[in-house]
Amino acid sequence: MKRVGILAIQGDVEAHAGALARIGAEAVPVLREKHLADVDALILPGGESTTIAKGIDRLALAEPLRVFADSGRPVLGTCAGAILIASESRHHPVPTLGLIDLVALRNDYGTQVDSFAAPADPGSGDFAGMRCVFIRAPRLAELGEGVEVLARVEGEPVLVRQGNRLACTFHPELTEDSRVHRLLV
Repeated sequence: MKRVGILAIQGDVEAHAGALARIGAEAVPVLREKHLADVDALILPGGESTTIAKGIDRLALAEPLRVFADSGRPVLGTCAGAILIASESRHHPVPTLGLIDLVALRNDYGTQVDSFAAPADPGSGDFAGMRCVFIRAPRLAELGEGVEVLARVEGEPVLVRQGNRLACTFHPELTEDSRVHRLLV
């Protein structure tokens, strides 16, 4: 059984744990550097990016998270997590980890009342038709040369990969569709 860490500072930790359980993976809350030693992959969940960034700083986790990603183990950032693993954030920027070569535009799809769900575009390969739930979602911009777009919604990149790192602007844990979590493990 794969053990997947979920950064448990704030955000949708329980929903990710449920999604992992549905695919036979064990969820492990991560709040200390030592917790990273025992996991095969890591999720930085959606939530409030400012709160999570402050928690990463308070718990001195920025460098351990970078070391984890550099070890080759897979990392998935969803919504706020995508902001945190970006090389830069804009629109009330927060400190980022610089794990994937892109700019995250915070809340670029609108405020909480602008939340929506939409299917991934037909040209999105293995992710075509996947229901994508957007809640105060970031937009991904200025994708670096090595960033591969795996899914789009209305032509916009919403799921990307660079090596072992995935950034997802929507909340895959809020649906029964396990494709994103399966890709991680």
